[in-house]
Amino acid sequence: MSTIAVYGLAALAEIVGCFSFWAWLRLDRSPLWIAPGIASLIAFAWLLTRINADFAGRAYAAYGGVYIAASLLWLWLAEGHRPDRWDVLGATVCLIGAAIVLLGPRGASA
Repeated sequence: MSTIAVYGLAALAEIVGCFSFWAWLRLDRSPLWIAPGIASLIAFAWLLTRINADFAGRAYAAYGGVYIAASLLWLWLAEGHRPDRWDVLGATVCLIGAAIVLLGPRGASA
């Protein structure tokens, strides 16, 4: 599976997992929402181990940009609130940063 697909699935799993707690604690949903949320967070952690990177910290850092963009998609698609131009600009900057972290050339002294 491609790195982009793994990052996308990891972001979805993390957002769903975190949203389950949000729904329970902020939207007065049943505590039963927590069980699939925990399973989703486990899937998120497992998916991040599938990233092809030499170091966990670099994989996690690059994931941060993907998470921000995916969170704004969640805002729009799941919560019905369209991101504004500042949201889009911020996410674009983060994705560029993520690409630099993950794909930047590494030399012997890097």
